[in-house]
Amino acid sequence: MLRNGEKYSSQIKFHVLKLIVCLSFILLLSSCSYNNTSNNQLYEKNIITMDTPMDLKAYGPNAQKAVDESVKKLYQLNDMASTTVNSSDIMKINNASGKNYVKVHPEIIKMINLSQKYSKISNKWDITVGPLVNLWGIGTDKARLPSDSEIKSKLPLVGYDKIKVDEKNKSVMLTQPGMALDLGGIAKGFAADEVLKIYKKYNIKNGFIDLGSSSIYAVGKNESNSPWGIGIKNPRGDDMLGTVKLSNEGLSTSGDYERYFIKNGKRYHHILDPSTGYPVDNGVMSVTVIVDNNISDSNTIADIMSLLVFELGPKDGVNLVNKMPGISCEVTTKDTKIYTSSKFKDKFSDLNKNFKMAN
Repeated sequence: MLRNGEKYSSQIKFHVLKLIVCLSFILLLSSCSYNNTSNNQLYEKNIITMDTPMDLKAYGPNAQKAVDESVKKLYQLNDMASTTVNSSDIMKINNASGKNYVKVHPEIIKMINLSQKYSKISNKWDITVGPLVNLWGIGTDKARLPSDSEIKSKLPLVGYDKIKVDEKNKSVMLTQPGMALDLGGIAKGFAADEVLKIYKKYNIKNGFIDLGSSSIYAVGKNESNSPWGIGIKNPRGDDMLGTVKLSNEGLSTSGDYERYFIKNGKRYHHILDPSTGYPVDNGVMSVTVIVDNNISDSNTIADIMSLLVFELGPKDGVNLVNKMPGISCEVTTKDTKIYTSSKFKDKFSDLNKNFKMAN
């Protein structure tokens, strides 16, 4: 338990990025709705998995099949990528660190390969931060401020180059004992891409995939035949920072308000710098990234890039995104300024009066 004036924000904190769409709904643990009042049939289902409330919408005659199959896939992915399910592939890899290779599902191999690819871009994002994540415990009832010596003792266990992948045998090994993978920054984006594949399989032209603020994909148009409107969360309030309109695009937001605790007036959040072992402290409060549908693995890339840009900071993060076709972003800083890439400006509207554009 947290003491001495510490405040805790739970892992499933519902005031993260939420949708502003034509339909309003209440998230339930497990619910579904079916609307057959028009030629464009709607089927919707709400679940909780990956420690996240999720909402799936699909329109069309195959909507129910698409959503139900997607739900099964989401549960399967949770079972293979979770760090709390002992039988998951990730836990098997972590438990065998420094010992031997572990045969895993091809989806895990793909997530690891993509992670390593983007880690090489900046050395600022790394899925081997598992030992540090476990040490801090942010997002659990064991959250605490570790000592400098504790943090330094874990740093040698961090490094994406210490992951060995045997493509032929679909096996993975962590080369040092005590290493641990954490796919929290990629798993939901990857899951959204898998749901999108199922939607395409059933010819879903319009729908909405909301796997929590860390991964959202707008399929086609909403029931009013307009782009889907999404509200970007104010990182220091219950209102919105602004809105974006999306159609066949993926969106991810990362922020210091999602999982954190406060001790002695300082906020300690879950986005850790793999080089220091401490939460990133560069003045950034939140980052939103949008990826076009012509980019392969668009949702996965959106998830990774939102964290990578968060760690790079407003200047270097925006500069990087401006060099990447099909990707745009905004960065919100503690001095209430909003930095945007060149392509994001045209998507962004309804700016909160308490914030100002920096460029």
